[in-house]
Amino acid sequence: MQPVSETSLAAWVARGKNGQFVVKRLRDAETVLTPAALQRLQAAGEQYRGRNYDLYFGWSDERMYCSELLWKMYHQATGREIGKLQALREFDLGHPAVQAKLQERYGKRIPLDEKVISPVRMLESPELVTVR
Repeated sequence: MQPVSETSLAAWVARGKNGQFVVKRLRDAETVLTPAALQRLQAAGEQYRGRNYDLYFGWSDERMYCSELLWKMYHQATGREIGKLQALREFDLGHPAVQAKLQERYGKRIPLDEKVISPVRMLESPELVTVR
């Protein structure tokens, strides 16, 4: 998780719940993910290697969080937007635990208009189809 680096599938699955996971791919991967596009995808990811994890979920390239990294890689390499970007204010921020975490991270200056990409929005993207 810290800093941006490769994680094996086995290690990633082990961090999940009950070993369950979903595999998705671009709906038209066979035509979009050409060798040139795959090279661009790898280069897009490499530029972020070693960056610190973004605990504040900012949209800058200085730090990265997991879904932001993948969104930006695919956008740079293919022009595709995997999931709908949202403003932080669009999330349900009312739970006391969420309120406490927001207070801890931001104090009184919560960036409610910050762009965010959530794993759920990526999972629901019409750009993707379920493989497993």
